[in-house]
Amino acid sequence: MRKKVVSFQLLVVSLLFLLFSVSHAQTISSTELINNAKLYDGKTVVYEGEVIGDIMVRGEFCWININDGKNAIGIWLHKDLTKDILYTGSYKSKGDWVQITGLFQRACPQHGGDLDIHAQVIRKISPGRPTQESLNLSKRNLAFVLLGILCLVLILRQLKLR
Repeated sequence: MRKKVVSFQLLVVSLLFLLFSVSHAQTISSTELINNAKLYDGKTVVYEGEVIGDIMVRGEFCWININDGKNAIGIWLHKDLTKDILYTGSYKSKGDWVQITGLFQRACPQHGGDLDIHAQVIRKISPGRPTQESLNLSKRNLAFVLLGILCLVLILRQLKLR
């Protein structure tokens, strides 16, 4: 009985350690990955950023692009991992902010030598939202003033030619 309790305690401690190490893994910036691609090549990395563009499905897998504010990196993942992604960044919305854990490849042989990450785990950090572009009223007013000046110049030019 004592052996089972000790085994159970070891199992719980191992799981807690694993959860703690995964949830607090140090994220790596796109700049760090690009500038030190040889160092990270073939290693598991944690990268986070906004999902931008479209989710491009290719059979059972798909591509997404993640932008951390500096650069975007292509992520190859199973399409089931994208089920929680509701918004992708565009003119009409701010994309979901996600954390990717996966295998970094500086020249992926499967994808034509491109730099990418083959995701194993994806975790949504914060949800995206629709955005609405607001009209800059001062720019609109300036455009109307310039249009008026242009019309005035054209009228004066026509009068001068007569």
